[in-house]
Amino acid sequence: MAIEATDDVQALIGSHTELTQLKKRAERVRLTDLSSDLWKTIRIWSQAVTDRRIDLAETSLYLMTTAELPDGSVGFFLQSKASGHRDEQAAEALLVQARQSSQSNTLAKAFDAFDALGERRRAELVSRIEVIGDAPGMDEIRDDLLGYASLAVERRFATSFLQRLEGWFFERATAQMSSPGGEPVTGAEFDELFTDLRNQIGEHNLPIDRDVVALTAESPAAADAADKVFVQQLRLIDVGAERIGYAVRDWIRAFVQRSRWANENLLRAGEIGAYERRLVEEWESRFAEMREELGDEATEEEMKREAKVIYRWVDREARTRIRTGCEEVFVAKGSYHMLADELRVGWHPDFSARLAALLEPTGAADGRA
Repeated sequence: MAIEATDDVQALIGSHTELTQLKKRAERVRLTDLSSDLWKTIRIWSQAVTDRRIDLAETSLYLMTTAELPDGSVGFFLQSKASGHRDEQAAEALLVQARQSSQSNTLAKAFDAFDALGERRRAELVSRIEVIGDAPGMDEIRDDLLGYASLAVERRFATSFLQRLEGWFFERATAQMSSPGGEPVTGAEFDELFTDLRNQIGEHNLPIDRDVVALTAESPAAADAADKVFVQQLRLIDVGAERIGYAVRDWIRAFVQRSRWANENLLRAGEIGAYERRLVEEWESRFAEMREELGDEATEEEMKREAKVIYRWVDREARTRIRTGCEEVFVAKGSYHMLADELRVGWHPDFSARLAALLEPTGAADGRA
């Protein structure tokens, strides 16, 4: 499928092409026989036939409009066969009659394009047109899409599923339209994305959003990270600037993704608390072992060396999942930095005492209230 290519929407199904013109109009607007929407559409298709840009034998033409189709009008007679009203000869006769009776300068080019077809191709063109009137508005379409989404995931997850599917499609369609000859959206591509999203949203998984994965330490959302306690924790053990940048990246990704899960009610009650408890308990045993092995006489150099071992474990190995299917590593790594920011975990053996002053109100250290 391609947007704004040969037509508003172009779908290629095997060797057959479907071209669709989309027209949105105010309520109670009618698609009359001299409607500009009707004739401008006919002009586009007539010129495409004349220029041999479309093969009518392999093409279906759809005019979809929110306008009403008056009884006995061109649009009325060009509805689908299932409507029981389709009469191509009547529709063609009405088009010829409208063209002959009108003196509209606005529609002159459309009339000329229609005339240029000749009788045989004009009849063939009309036979390929289907008009879909009273098309639903955006609110109705969204309700329908939510209904379909509820067939793919549980109803309570349908809105989150649809938002991500729409977001992908808008981004993909924009990319396709922004460059001449851009790659169309394929059914295989859509199926892959659809299946991936469906697998991410459910009892055993949580969605990882593309825009979140794209966040870096330079993203606006991470602008104040330099003053965060978790960054001070890393500086306390002499972690380099580059690795601190990676830590900020993981922190902002985890923070934004977790906030989004919470806002969309994708998390169970108490799930974040239970997850953080598991993370803290994993850290506690390692941290206690480190302090035990260092003893009370360890030098600062020794403490920093062993603290880096604990942090290396978080950076390379700590992969506790919030749900079994959620494998994205920044969730665990970033969550540890969120815990470090609250001083619930740390790397230096004396991190709590060394960094407590950062959390005190100004003046508290020298006794001022």
